[in-house]
Amino acid sequence: MKFINYLKSIAGVDVFPMISLLIFFVFFLLLLWYVFATDRKEILSLKNIPLENEDNTPHL
Repeated sequence: MKFINYLKSIAGVDVFPMISLLIFFVFFLLLLWYVFATDRKEILSLKNIPLENEDNTPHL
């Protein structure tokens, strides 16, 4: 039996792709809102985290 036959037997299976698309779209919009709403200074400080050591001096 093919996989598609299993899906046909599930009631309301056509709703799941729409729900997953909606979840992805909402997540993407929230991520865009976060990126554009975050202060530029905070983004620059987050960008430099890997370059700092424990006493906050950059590596040479």
